[in-house]
Amino acid sequence: MPWLLPLSALVSLLFLWGSLRLRRRQRLLADMPTSKAAGVFIGLTEMQGTAECEAPRRSFLAGTPCVHYHYRVEEHWSRLVTVTTTDSKGRSRTTTKRESGWTEIASGGETVDFYVKDDTGIVLVRPEGAKIEPLDLFDETVSRGDPLYYAKGPAGAVANSDHRRRFTETGLPLHTPLFVVGQARERADLVAAEIASDPEAELFLISARSEEKVQSGYALWSWLCLVLGLLCVLGGLIAYQNQQGTPSAIGPLVAMSTGYLAAFALGWVWMVYNSLVGLRERTRQGWSLVDVQLKRRHDLIPGLVAACTGLAAHEAATQAALAALRAQQQATPPGEAGADFAGLARSLRGVIERHPDLMAQASFARLHEELVATEQRVALARAYYNDIATAYATRLECVPDRWVARIGRMRPAALLAAADFERATVNVHLA
Repeated sequence: MPWLLPLSALVSLLFLWGSLRLRRRQRLLADMPTSKAAGVFIGLTEMQGTAECEAPRRSFLAGTPCVHYHYRVEEHWSRLVTVTTTDSKGRSRTTTKRESGWTEIASGGETVDFYVKDDTGIVLVRPEGAKIEPLDLFDETVSRGDPLYYAKGPAGAVANSDHRRRFTETGLPLHTPLFVVGQARERADLVAAEIASDPEAELFLISARSEEKVQSGYALWSWLCLVLGLLCVLGGLIAYQNQQGTPSAIGPLVAMSTGYLAAFALGWVWMVYNSLVGLRERTRQGWSLVDVQLKRRHDLIPGLVAACTGLAAHEAATQAALAALRAQQQATPPGEAGADFAGLARSLRGVIERHPDLMAQASFARLHEELVATEQRVALARAYYNDIATAYATRLECVPDRWVARIGRMRPAALLAAADFERATVNVHLA
C-alpha cells in the first residue's frame, strides 16, 4: 500500500489544523472581555447573564418555561438476521445473530428571541443561526403500558418494535445562567444593542456552560487533536515499515515527530499573530464607532444652535452651553493631543429648564431627542472601545504573545476619557 504513508500524513495534518482552530477559538474567548449589558455595543462581544423572556415557550416533554427546547422520541427494535459466509477453502457457514437499535419517530422544538440579563441591564439575543449548548431537561425510557408512551409519541410503531420508547429533551429554561458570544449590533427599534447571527462573525455561541468550561473544552480538544495527529503520523510510518518488511528504526520516528511538532510551532505562531491582528482591528473598529457617533452629533448641532439662539440671546449660561455645542464638532483620537469630548445632554437640559417654551417648538424637541439618543450611542461605543483596548493591551504584555507582537510592531491603544454621557434604560416586561 504505497498510499498508506501519504494518507497518514494527510490525516495528521487535518488533526493539526483542527488543533490550531480550536486553540484559536479558545484564545478568542480569552482575549475578549466579558461585557456588562450596559456596555455591549457594535462588534464581536461576549457576556454572561440569565435567560429572560416576555413570552417563554413551554417545553413539550418536561413542561418547563424555556427560551429554547428540542425534544426527540425514539423507538427500540430488534430482529434476527441470518448471515452466510464462505471461508478460504470454499466452505459455507450460516449463522444467526440479533440486531437491534433505536429509530427516531418524532422530534421538534421551539426557539424564541430572548434577553440576557445581568446586574446592569438586559440585551436582546436573536438565537437563529447560533450554536446552542443546552441543558438536559428530560430523559425517560418507557414501555407500551406507560401513559407517556402514546401521550407524547405517535400511535404507529416501527418494524420489529420491542415497544419501548425513549423520550429525551434539552433546552434553555427561563432564568438559566448563560454564556453568550456573538456579533452585537444596534437594534432597529431603540438605541440599544442586540446580539444576532452574522456571516462574518467568527463565533456565535449560546451556552449553558460557564466561560471557564467552554474555554477548557476548546483547550482539551485542541490538545487531543494534537496528540491524535502525532500518533497518526507515527502509526502510519510504523505500518509502512512493517509492510515493507524493514525493522522499525528510531531515526525516522524521531524525524517525523520533530517535523510534526515544528509544523505545530509554525502554525501556533501564525495563529497567535492573526489573533493579535484581529484584536487590533476590533480595537480600531471600536474607535471608529465612537467617531461615527460624534460626527452624527456634530450634524445635529447647527439646528440646535439655531433653535436656541432666539430665546437665549441675553443669558450668559445659555451662551456658554451654545459655545460648547459649537466647539465639540469632532473627536480627538485616543493618544493624541486635544480636549476629551464630553456629554452635552445635561447642559442642554439646563437650557430647557430655564426656557420651557423651547420644548413647544417641534423642531427643537425633535433635535433634542436626537441629540440625547446620539449621546447614548457615544456612551455605548466608548465603553466597548475601552473594554477591547484594555484586552489588547493586556495581551501585548503577556509572554510569549509579546514576542510575536514584535513581528508586526504592535502597540497598545490609549483609552478614551469622557464625561457626562447618559445611557438609555430599556424597559420590558419579563416573565
